[in-house]
Amino acid sequence: QQRAEIMESREGETYAEADVHVIDEERVETPSTKDMEALVHGVTSKFEEWVKLSHKIPPEALVSISIMEDMGRLADIIASHLSLKHEVRQDILATIDVRARLHRLYEVLVYELDIMGIEQKINRRVRKQMDKVQRDFYLREQIKAIHKELGDDADKSADVDRYRTALAEGAYPDAVRETIEREIHRLDVSPAMSAEVGVIRSYLDCLIELPWMHTTKETVDINAARAVLERDHYGLEKIKERILDYLAVRQLAPEQNAPILCLVGAPGVGKTSLGASIARAMGREFIRISLGGIRDEAEIRGHRRTYVGAMPGRIIEGIRRAGTKNPVFLLDEVDKIAMDFHGDPSAALLEVLDPAQNCTFSDHFVELPFDLSQVFWIVTANHPARIPAPLRDRMEILNLSSYTEMEKVEIARRHLLPRQRIQNGLKAKDIRISAGVYPVLIRSYTREAGVRELERVVGQLCRKTARRIVEGETPPIAVTKANLTEFLERPKYHPARQEKKPLVGVVTGLAWTEVGGDVLRTEVNILRGKGKLILTGQLGDVMQESAQAALSYVRSRADALHLAENFYETDDIHIHLPEGAIPKDGPSAGITMATAMISALTGRKVRADVAMTGEITLRGNVLPIGGLKEKTLAAYREGVHTIVLPQENERDIEDIPDAVRASLEFVPVAHMDEVLKVALYN
Repeated sequence: QQRAEIMESREGETYAEADVHVIDEERVETPSTKDMEALVHGVTSKFEEWVKLSHKIPPEALVSISIMEDMGRLADIIASHLSLKHEVRQDILATIDVRARLHRLYEVLVYELDIMGIEQKINRRVRKQMDKVQRDFYLREQIKAIHKELGDDADKSADVDRYRTALAEGAYPDAVRETIEREIHRLDVSPAMSAEVGVIRSYLDCLIELPWMHTTKETVDINAARAVLERDHYGLEKIKERILDYLAVRQLAPEQNAPILCLVGAPGVGKTSLGASIARAMGREFIRISLGGIRDEAEIRGHRRTYVGAMPGRIIEGIRRAGTKNPVFLLDEVDKIAMDFHGDPSAALLEVLDPAQNCTFSDHFVELPFDLSQVFWIVTANHPARIPAPLRDRMEILNLSSYTEMEKVEIARRHLLPRQRIQNGLKAKDIRISAGVYPVLIRSYTREAGVRELERVVGQLCRKTARRIVEGETPPIAVTKANLTEFLERPKYHPARQEKKPLVGVVTGLAWTEVGGDVLRTEVNILRGKGKLILTGQLGDVMQESAQAALSYVRSRADALHLAENFYETDDIHIHLPEGAIPKDGPSAGITMATAMISALTGRKVRADVAMTGEITLRGNVLPIGGLKEKTLAAYREGVHTIVLPQENERDIEDIPDAVRASLEFVPVAHMDEVLKVALYN
């Protein structure tokens, strides 16, 4: 074989023709110089490396190459074995000079060996990764087989299918749907024994069960709602009117946000049960949670899912139990929330009870905004002053005053007796309670603003009746005033002794307590001494200051009242309020103590049928007070005929029941002089 150069080429009909010039090559049998010898040795050694790495030609080919004497032939044979591009092959073929051809071949071999080295690194890395993937796959298959034998994997697969079915059938916002899909995928790929699986399941259960887009169709029939409220509760007219007003607004403006009502009243007046009645009247679900004693903000907002045992807050959990996004939600005892290093729960309630913010309420566990704007919020409290001001500002305060005696009688007859009768297994014909028994139960066996203790007493009557029937007595069992002590113990409370005749230095005052109104006797004695003011009866700071103000007023009017000029230096004034074991405080006994002091100092008697309440100033002005309804009811029970009250409280007389108002005389006063004209005999 020889090299030739194409001089001219022609295309024939059946074959191609070309004019060529044969090139005479120099035959180089042995290297002539050390450089040539080194070049040949380098080419052969690199080719040996290539053969070992490529595995494309048998190693025996190296033997024929090693004994080859023609160096040009050696270069051509090695080049023919290499997988080279056409351009590189042509370049080597066209190189006539043997030395230059070997040098070019050496460069090509070095390049090819570098490429093969990189390929081997890539192959080793890929093989290592493939081995790891295969190993992991093998281990996973083993774990799956173990879980299948234990039944664990079947449970997880069933959960995944259940979640996907619930997602397909339920209605969810887009953001919630994406989150659920992502969590289902995480659950599917997580090992069944992983600690993360429990957290994912809890999270998915919460997201799927929350009523993101489900609302309850509410009742807007005002007449039906009124009937429900009247059937469940006696009295509470203002609260009922407010609920009916809201229902009327809902008919005209269905998109209007629900109000946030705060029911304030003494224990047992029906705040919690009223919330349930409102839900029934509106046809909504009812949820109640008690906030009393809560100290941790997470109780409201929930825990982050990074914590062990994380769970949603009470708000989201309540909505979840209700199954609808527009329930009636009662937050009970909001004034008893505590605060410590865990945070302030009342601050977390600010977002819940703010109509401008609660449409995007975010629970730490859910971490998705939930709309609370359609919830009808009802908050209850005993003491509104203990509710933080920012929270109180977001609510509409509705006061539930204590029940009157007539209201308690009707409640006991309509509600308490039927309920206790059922609880104790009695029929309507088994027990007969005479009408005169209820007032005795209220006055002598209970002392409260609500009706809880009254219900216990009625329950005791029913239990005693049940026992008599079981022992063989024939029903109906009659309970009368005459045989009441056979069913109950001796009366717990005795009415205060009513003074029938006017006395000097003894005035009937009126007080407000958590269990309703009460009559407060104020007694004053004048003693020889050094002008001391002695106060007894466990009086609070405000009441002691009222006594000081009353004494200052009396001293300033000494001439007009015809008192001795130096009475405050020679006489001690002792003011005492009986029942000394009971703490007393407040400014409303100011005019009572002033009247008693003036009566004792002047010797003028005080009318026994007059009771009074009002705060006094140093100038003798009478300032308004609170709790007039409760105080008036207490005076009515004690047989008082005339009530002296501040002129600014005259508008509150309308809140007093008609039957009580008709039997009492109200005397509004603006100054102490008017009080003395009514209370003292000339």
